[in-house]
Amino acid sequence: MSLQNKIAVVTGGSRGLGKDMVLSLAKNGLDIVFTYNSQKESADAVIEQIEALGQKGIALQLDVADLSTFDVFTKRLTSELLSHFNTDRFDFLINNAGFIHYSDFETISEAQFTEMENVHLKGPFFLTQKLMPYINSFGGIVNVSSGLTRFATPGFAAYAALKGAVETLTKYQAKELGKRNIRANVVAPGAIETDIMGGAVRDNAEMNQHLASQTALGRVGLPEDVGGVVAFLCSDAAGWINAQRIEISGGANL
Repeated sequence: MSLQNKIAVVTGGSRGLGKDMVLSLAKNGLDIVFTYNSQKESADAVIEQIEALGQKGIALQLDVADLSTFDVFTKRLTSELLSHFNTDRFDFLINNAGFIHYSDFETISEAQFTEMENVHLKGPFFLTQKLMPYINSFGGIVNVSSGLTRFATPGFAAYAALKGAVETLTKYQAKELGKRNIRANVVAPGAIETDIMGGAVRDNAEMNQHLASQTALGRVGLPEDVGGVVAFLCSDAAGWINAQRIEISGGANL
């Protein structure tokens, strides 16, 4: 009888950073459950890539901003785990789903702040709380923050403040969940070429070149720069790494 593969749950796994996290975890031999908000076709394509790597994958719809759906999502998740893996438990939770309202501190609206708060702080806070009973001991949580908590770039005040709260929350999770040998860490990507903010970093050549000029390694990041670090944190090799913030920015704004 073969041992059960470890299972990771990733929010926002159908595109961008989340997609690369999903595929990096699958390359490391984990089975994957990931969520998508609206892009089912993209999610189905990621499932095919997971299966091509020899792992099992499940895609579930979830709007992380809608906390009222978390009970139903938890029941569906545990049901899918039972039917596919003969267990209602999993090992790693990666809180990745996100978006950005780009706006100066002086002009951002309360509605915009609340939308980001739901996705970046309240959503991960309470989704993790709901899923805690189903995370195996010796598992882990990876929360996604941003390089913008270390350096200040106008236009990101609200986003960075919320990510700063996530970094503090991660320390408390590490402290309180240590009794179950569950680790909690943060990855903080710098500027990455994805479709966030309409693909600005990827598609705006002037912005891309400016950000590259502020980075020690002379370029902006790519999604594949991040996924492997998340996969490492969800491995036995990282078993003594806890309550840490790992910035993945190529040495931005040093």
